[in-house]
Amino acid sequence: MTDANDIPLACHIAAANESEVNLIEPLLDRSVVDEAFWPSTHLLYDKAADSDPLRSRLKDRFVELVCPHRDNRTKPPTQDEDKLKLYRDRWQIERSISWLHRFRRLVVRYERHDDLFLGFLQLACLFTTIQRL
Repeated sequence: MTDANDIPLACHIAAANESEVNLIEPLLDRSVVDEAFWPSTHLLYDKAADSDPLRSRLKDRFVELVCPHRDNRTKPPTQDEDKLKLYRDRWQIERSISWLHRFRRLVVRYERHDDLFLGFLQLACLFTTIQRL
């Protein structure tokens, strides 16, 4: 998770067989910034997060999920088209992920233990933050 200035705020690792919808809230819990001080209350995500129960749970946390609806959605759309204009800034998040891919140890996962991989991911986020400041 990054802020609007591409500064990493949180990182979370999980198995590849977990649904992304279930990983968003643990990511928010791991944020280094308290929710009261978040710079924005909008969370940009891709189509994988299109879930009405997730939207309601995030609304309870005063966070608005901005993501396009899936193509096979059967329920009526809930996303406001004006809010979807914020989705144009998603390239900044993708750029932040590409900055983390400069660290080969993260791209090719050599670590067998999750704690070591998470430590290297946090270290890469720290280096990225230092370069951005």
